[in-house]
Amino acid sequence: MSIGIGDLSIVYPSLFRSRKTECVNRTNFILRCLNVMCYHTAVPSGKQLSKYFKEMTVLYNQPEIFHVAGFSRPTLPVTLNNDIDSIVPARWKFVPFYTKSEQDADKLSPWYLNARGEEIFEKSSYKKAAAEYRGLLYVNGFYEPHATDGKKNDENRFIYFPEKDIFTLGVIYSPWKNEMGERYNTFAVITTDANPMMSEIHNLGKRMPLIIPADKRQEWLLANSQEEVQSLIVPYSGELQAHRTYRVTSARGADTNKPEIQNPV
Repeated sequence: MSIGIGDLSIVYPSLFRSRKTECVNRTNFILRCLNVMCYHTAVPSGKQLSKYFKEMTVLYNQPEIFHVAGFSRPTLPVTLNNDIDSIVPARWKFVPFYTKSEQDADKLSPWYLNARGEEIFEKSSYKKAAAEYRGLLYVNGFYEPHATDGKKNDENRFIYFPEKDIFTLGVIYSPWKNEMGERYNTFAVITTDANPMMSEIHNLGKRMPLIIPADKRQEWLLANSQEEVQSLIVPYSGELQAHRTYRVTSARGADTNKPEIQNPV
């Protein structure tokens, strides 16, 4: 779930056409982007969710996704705290209410794919959502970068639960209406400091997505104070597994949404 210079130059070409007076700030932005994560994931199908969560109403009906990057603002399965008994579709990338059009939403910074857990009550774009609009993203796993020399990301790892169980990531969401009057929910994945295992894998950024364990899901959705929310934003302490995969974070035009993309290499 990482981003590289190539990703930025393709998705946000304007970053590389800045005036000289802006170069320092934009370079710092790019360098920070190189070390963030949670931009690449894998999610279950609607049928898998119905089988796994029999007590839930599953309104998400898409096939399994073996790899997807957030840059395309994909529609993925979530549970939101306005209906904690349902799994519904929502689009990845948090779109603030004041965003005027789909084109403007597409142009939003990649920072809106993730939200740093320690900052969500400080950032003006996120603090209302952190207090009122939280949810869960259902995943089969996620992809992280690894720097074999400790200096430059050159490999990927796929991270997943033992037995390949579906698990959930904490998100904040923004209900949004576009210029055509269409309403839908958008979200950002919460991130936190890496646990020891993830520090070894994501050894430049040392971050990880906020994994919400099964016994904390309802607490995350229904927390009614900043203190309660922040107490849940901690590195995951349970067991995870990982192996090296094809480098999806540097793929250019390749079809990466296929089962074998998750195979060890």
